[in-house]
Amino acid sequence: MATNRHGNLSVVLWQEFVLVGFRGGMETQALLFAVFLVLYIVTVLGNLTMIIVITLDARLHSPMYFFLKNLSFLDLCYSSVIAPNVLANFFSSTKVISFGGCATQFFFFSLLVTTEGFLLAVMAYDRFVAICSPLQYPVTMCPGKCICLVLGTYCGGCLNSIVQTSLTFQLPFCSSNRINHFFCDVPPLLQLACADTALNELVMFGICGLIIVGTTLVVLISYSYITVTILRMRSGSGRQKIFSTCGSHMTAVSLFYGTVFVMYAQPGAVESMEQGKVVSIFYTQVIPMLNPLIYSLRNKDVKDALQRLGQRQAALWRCGE
Repeated sequence: MATNRHGNLSVVLWQEFVLVGFRGGMETQALLFAVFLVLYIVTVLGNLTMIIVITLDARLHSPMYFFLKNLSFLDLCYSSVIAPNVLANFFSSTKVISFGGCATQFFFFSLLVTTEGFLLAVMAYDRFVAICSPLQYPVTMCPGKCICLVLGTYCGGCLNSIVQTSLTFQLPFCSSNRINHFFCDVPPLLQLACADTALNELVMFGICGLIIVGTTLVVLISYSYITVTILRMRSGSGRQKIFSTCGSHMTAVSLFYGTVFVMYAQPGAVESMEQGKVVSIFYTQVIPMLNPLIYSLRNKDVKDALQRLGQRQAALWRCGE
């Protein structure tokens, strides 16, 4: 629709956007489609497998695996918010997404990614209590407390998502409707606004920086105590098991926080869209795919549970024959 600004400037407020995606001809688009499809299929299969195994195996019904199951659920959901639309757009001639569709995609993506950041901090706290206060662990991390912690991560994610979505989509988008990205995200949307975005950028850097610093401090403090406790242990097998479990979590934390910091919590993140696309692929598609592999390949309990589930399924097939 057309409006007049200061009585002499006519602008168009766009009600739909075009997701530009990636440059290149049909061959490049076909190659990227194949890459995204493989990443998404592996992500879905890996995270669904983790959820099913943890749900069905009674030996994995502990707080650590309760949190891990929720991590797999978040990875599956926030990858699914992005990937299907991206895959459809590779061979689309219009690549159009409505204003409401863009806002909805952004809201759920922001909600799920922020929630995952908080959940990784909760998982570090869980390991701290389990290793440093094992006698108090059953009481401190009782089922009710675990549920409250998970709900708290979702509340934090929802609060951040509401703030970011409301601030972003109240801006007038009139300079262009072409989003230089493959999904609706804050930095490329701010480039389209024909209004002062200083407050939006300050809020984005401030909130994201606060979340990353706060959760990182929880992780670092937790693992500092864990490291001291491990060094005091005399059992080599106990050390190895703890290192295996904590190593998986630290790998996941480093990958996630590192890429999110590069994208949202540093000056200049809004301007470098081409770099941002590459970073975004990593944390929207690669990390959700890697997390179940990291936790299954480095975790003996998960590998044993997968083996038991496979043996049980094979036995059922033999009985069916």
